Amino acid sequence: MPCFLRRARVEWVVRRFPSLKGRGLFLLLFIWFLWFTNLTSRTIFAPVLPLIEDEFVTTHARASSIIMFIALGYTLSLLLSGLYARFLGYKKSIVVCFLGGGLVLLLLPMTGIFETLYVFCFFLGGAAGFYLPAMLPLLTSLYEEKVWGRVFSIHESAPALSNFCTPFIALFILSFFGWRAVFTACGIFSLSCGLAAWFLLEDVKPKQGPTFLFKPILKKSAFWIISILWFFLVGCNIGVYYIVPLYLTKELAMDVHYANTILGFSRLGGVLAALSTGFLVERFGLRRSMFGVMLATGLLTIALAVKNPGMLMVFLFLQAAVSFAFFPMVLVSISRTFEQEMRGQAAAFVITLATIGGNGVVPYLLGLSGDLMSFSVGIVVLGILTSIAAGLIWCLKELR
Repeated sequence: MPCFLRRARVEWVVRRFPSLKGRGLFLLLFIWFLWFTNLTSRTIFAPVLPLIEDEFVTTHARASSIIMFIALGYTLSLLLSGLYARFLGYKKSIVVCFLGGGLVLLLLPMTGIFETLYVFCFFLGGAAGFYLPAMLPLLTSLYEEKVWGRVFSIHESAPALSNFCTPFIALFILSFFGWRAVFTACGIFSLSCGLAAWFLLEDVKPKQGPTFLFKPILKKSAFWIISILWFFLVGCNIGVYYIVPLYLTKELAMDVHYANTILGFSRLGGVLAALSTGFLVERFGLRRSMFGVMLATGLLTIALAVKNPGMLMVFLFLQAAVSFAFFPMVLVSISRTFEQEMRGQAAAFVITLATIGGNGVVPYLLGLSGDLMSFSVGIVVLGILTSIAAGLIWCLKELR
């Protein structure tokens, strides 16, 4: 390779972008697209869950438990993030995420036994878990701290747009094929993203040091507080998202296509909310913004128990919009609380606890609530606990 090209490659990796222009903006948009794809490969289960339940003739709780196995694989992958990031590096970890996930998605439609879905979902979650622990230190290495608020705001708008688009992606495919084709399409798309990441992403090597940093991370009280906060927000956002199609079709007797349309449009506000987070933090400060957003999320989650379809659509829209604004704030708080070599694993441990609880246990408990009483009872209890947990934000001394 000519000398000037080698020099250009080094500049791409080492340079910390002071603003979101030119190369810095292009790289951030590409990373945003990867995050969108990573999330869609998992959230695609929500709109097809009623169809899977009907085909395999199973209960709400068993159908919802599919999500828990995704969460289990995801959390195991996060716990091992320090090991594979050390040997693979950040770029290769991201490539493995998409290639591995794509392969699982292509195999998943071949199953004819319900229990086999548990195995595929576990490995799908394991592959997806490679992404965020590698991407968080990569982003903070490539951009100066003064633009972190905007960087994470843009990055975290991907979940909102993914949740908005996913039901419509599923509905489009279902209008031509069965539910299995939905996963085949996602698998092909994920493999394509893995190949694109290999050619377009540059690497930032992890610093030399201990592979696992359990003790220094777990000793910080901020770690436990942030974990609890993220647990409840993930439960209100993603946990409720997975259950809404079942709630609308089984308890409120809505058509599955109408229910998925409501689900999709309810997430549209989250895109704007996530994008505005950086400006919100600059105006009111990080702690005040986090408290306001979390308290509002809890109250709006309680409001989802309303039976009127029109009011329910409004509350779903507002709840999703407000809750999505919280996630960029959490990533900024982790970045400010932990040093660079600890950020990836700190984020991994936080997300581990939040995922196994908010992504896994909460949907299962809401499904169980639907079997024993009603979905609305479980949703109200979740909203009350989230509102109470908002008070913990004032204990985060590192964010003063």
